[in-house]
Amino acid sequence: MIQHGSKIWIAGAMALGVLSLGGCATKKYVDEQNLAQNAEVGGRIDTVSTRVDHVEGHVATVEGTAKDALDRATAAGKLAEGKFLYNVTLQDDGYKFKTNKYALSDDEKTKLTDFASKLKSDNRNVYIEIQGHTDSTGTADYNETLGEERADAVRLFLNEQGVALNRMNTISYGKTAPVADNKTKAGRAQNRRVNIVVMA
Repeated sequence: MIQHGSKIWIAGAMALGVLSLGGCATKKYVDEQNLAQNAEVGGRIDTVSTRVDHVEGHVATVEGTAKDALDRATAAGKLAEGKFLYNVTLQDDGYKFKTNKYALSDDEKTKLTDFASKLKSDNRNVYIEIQGHTDSTGTADYNETLGEERADAVRLFLNEQGVALNRMNTISYGKTAPVADNKTKAGRAQNRRVNIVVMA
């Protein structure tokens, strides 16, 4: 009887031992699973954070582009309301831009200085639109940028001569508004130009 009780007691102790080992193994398993899930959640948070940063950067870019478009539209509205006075075209001879270039030559600077002096001597509250153009060489995007660079070069030089920046607006037409045949060298040279439109 005592032996039978001892066997029961030993069997019970073994069962408790197995259960406690199982409990330890289960707790360890749960801890490992929690660590794995925490790492996965942390990775997802990093991914979401990166995406949010990307979206915020894109929104800032879009807002900047929208503001630029609004400024140009406002300026175009002012131009449309005004009365056309005269137009100056920078092309041919001294006004001609070389292929892929937007820097002003000394001759162009002299003529622009005279133009600025005329504006100041007229003492009129005029508005100026500076339009950049290119020939058909290159892509549309490239030519749009080059046309803008040519118009900006003229705008900055005129500002150095005392013409207020808020009275000038630039726009690039790129290669979309040729005045001559782009199949000839002479025609391409005429298309590489800047038009200055003066409005009252």
